[in-house]
Amino acid sequence: MMYEIYHKTAFKYESLVTFSHNIARLKPKDTPFQRVVDFTMEITPKPYELSEFDDVFGNHTTHLLIREAHESLSVIGRSRVELDGDAMRLHVNTLRAQSTTYEASLGLLQAFDLFDLTAKPFMFDSELIPKASRGIVEYAKRSFLPQRNLVDAAQEFMNRIFQDFAFVAGFSDITTPIEEIFEAKKGVCQDFAQFAIAALRSIGLPAKYMSGYIETLPAPGKPKLFGADASHAWFALYIPRLGWMEFDPTNNIIPEDQHILLGSGRDYNDVAPLKGVVLSSGQSELSIEVNVQKVF
Repeated sequence: MMYEIYHKTAFKYESLVTFSHNIARLKPKDTPFQRVVDFTMEITPKPYELSEFDDVFGNHTTHLLIREAHESLSVIGRSRVELDGDAMRLHVNTLRAQSTTYEASLGLLQAFDLFDLTAKPFMFDSELIPKASRGIVEYAKRSFLPQRNLVDAAQEFMNRIFQDFAFVAGFSDITTPIEEIFEAKKGVCQDFAQFAIAALRSIGLPAKYMSGYIETLPAPGKPKLFGADASHAWFALYIPRLGWMEFDPTNNIIPEDQHILLGSGRDYNDVAPLKGVVLSSGQSELSIEVNVQKVF
């Protein structure tokens, strides 16, 4: 599959901004399952200084320093990304066939193994995903029985979130506490991903936040409106000695060839498309426009 992605993040400021530092993450990752064919970034006003690097999680990051006085900031990323669905399906089938039990997985994670080392940071609390309550732990353990295959348990856990939680836009924002999402049983994709990660980490498993895009199809007979798509979020669980496996609780599917990965990290803060510090006063207004188009 080949996709073209347009992602615009814009700020309008109540007062004149005289100086700003920003970090943009709008270039998708190259992985064994996806390849960035082309990427361009358009920034208005023009940065005084621009530098690019990959952060500790492998996310492509652009630092923007703007010294020109401005009343608005616009950052547009245009990407063309190729997904290898066959490679992802082979990976998923391998994990499913070779995965061990939840109890055995905990034992493997307690031992030192160089292959598992990079997964260890994803076992701990992060700023937006603190240690979960006893109620959340008990909710997760209904799926993760000691002698149950880890992949089977994770798939059932994903299905339960899909069944138990309602998708309600506007109920929350990215800072809404996990406990509040669990109590209300509603939220959006970012909430479901962060809830799942909190639960998995609290029962001893490495889990990370996956951020990117999924194509949204219009209703039958209706045209697709440019910019009507949105960013998407899901989670990945680490299968000891084997690698990461992705799960999308919002749609109750295992990603194969329809999820375009922008970046991954401990929580949303590690993959925010644009964030920064400005020298100004007053409020700002954020607008986001996303379009995902399948080319072939």
